[in-house]
Amino acid sequence: MMKAQQGGRGELRVAVAQLNLLVGDIDGNAARVIDSSARARDELGADIVVFPELTLTGYPPEDLLLRPGMYERVALAVARIQDTVRGITVVFGYPRREGEAHYNSVVMMRDGEVLGRGDKQHLPNYSVFDEKRYFSPGREHCVADIGPCRVGAVICEDVWEAGPVAEVAADGAQLVLNINASPFHVDKGSEREDIVSRRARESGVPLVYVNLVGGQDELVFDGESFVVDAAGRLACRFPAYEEGLFTVDFARRDGRLAPLVSGAPAPPLSTDASIYRALVLGVRDYVTKNGFEGAVIGLSGGIDSALTLAVAVDALGADVVEAVMLPSRYTAAMSREDAAEEARRLGVEYHEISIDEVYQAFLDALAGEFAGYPVDTTEENIQARCRGVILMAISNKKHKMVLTTGNKSEMAVGYATLYGDMAGGFCVLKDVVKTRVYRLVAWRNAIEEVIPLRVIERPPSAELAPDQKDTDSLPPYEILDPILRRYVEQDQGVEDIVAAGFDAETVRRVVRMVDRNEYKRRQAPPGVRITRRAFGRDRRYPITSAYGRER
Repeated sequence: MMKAQQGGRGELRVAVAQLNLLVGDIDGNAARVIDSSARARDELGADIVVFPELTLTGYPPEDLLLRPGMYERVALAVARIQDTVRGITVVFGYPRREGEAHYNSVVMMRDGEVLGRGDKQHLPNYSVFDEKRYFSPGREHCVADIGPCRVGAVICEDVWEAGPVAEVAADGAQLVLNINASPFHVDKGSEREDIVSRRARESGVPLVYVNLVGGQDELVFDGESFVVDAAGRLACRFPAYEEGLFTVDFARRDGRLAPLVSGAPAPPLSTDASIYRALVLGVRDYVTKNGFEGAVIGLSGGIDSALTLAVAVDALGADVVEAVMLPSRYTAAMSREDAAEEARRLGVEYHEISIDEVYQAFLDALAGEFAGYPVDTTEENIQARCRGVILMAISNKKHKMVLTTGNKSEMAVGYATLYGDMAGGFCVLKDVVKTRVYRLVAWRNAIEEVIPLRVIERPPSAELAPDQKDTDSLPPYEILDPILRRYVEQDQGVEDIVAAGFDAETVRRVVRMVDRNEYKRRQAPPGVRITRRAFGRDRRYPITSAYGRER
């Protein structure tokens, strides 16, 4: 996709290359740089084309950065771009080795000449970021004369601190390019725009914020690159969740460069729209970048699997998604009917495979071991594991990834079965609490009613025992989810949560469940991160711990 920002030709035209790059594909990513540079020059008439952070390796490359051979391949790719690209200034990020030190770097080059190079000064080492594990802090900044303008470049985190932008502005930069690999979470877009606007006001120069787009394991990069003027006003915002080359022109006004745009920036996506599109992009890239031919989902007739199916179809297409209903003796007739109706509305291949005979075979085989023991959750878990085995067999045979259907509320308190409903390659709703599931279903159904109303209105149930409801084991989700948000995402203690108005015993019970189920979460498949604190990269708690046992 290629789009030009309207507003007229100015003194300098900048092309923003908002690309979906593949981690580790150094040669392929270099080819994207070369191709996009040629298109920006020939089709858009750009003077500069700017790419995201660590363009050549993709982001985050993690421990690939510990392999010496990777730096050799990157150096060859940099030389290839330098030898190939002509007639346009190209700005991109890459990992650079200098002696024993390694840097997260940006380079500006034109017609085979390196105009400027700089290194990231502030290395994030919190949340999902581990850059101090790999890089040394930079000391050199990047500023160069490009035509009649002096342009600086800074890398991602360096715009969150005042120093680097002030440094390039003091070196005469009239425009600052900020290259990023900034992952999505709720409200991240407004945070970026606020901080970049502040830097523009402080320095008195406009900024172009260039972000990566695409899914990488748990992370989703939403793009949504943008431009602010020297007064910090948002001039334009480019599309979220879309690849593209987008241009903006700059001309001098009152002695400063100013973006030439017409009209107000398009409004950002709503929270639910943004989350849904993040889920779709995360699923699409995880399945396709890992070479699977589609997805298979255990469809229960419940709301979580219904939303998972809708996301999968929107991500991959109905023709490569298969839904399988795996009823047991406890499955209600309405569940079978609703599952079939969901599959019909979404146009996917649908099969029903009873687990009763398989389940009974397990019970018969274990009869001696279970003699004298009462029926309990063991028998429930066997049903879930029967389903997991069948779904994984279909995955193996058809090379389709199993998408698990559990949500964050369930993952938090361990309301899931290891090697059962947790068995699969990717958990679409892993960071989506149950109350948010309902909001996302309402948002998706407003576009087209793909999920039957009865699925939304019926009480949630695992259907592993007669007349079972989620509330038999858990507090209502309207109570559970706010407690989880405070404990998991905000690190509040029991006393703080109780002081906020929650029942003390309920809070202690929920916290105990969260703490004792870390071992399950450690074995769960990855899933799309949409909050500031997802299970996995964000939240790294010990499995074996005495902390909190007094509760």
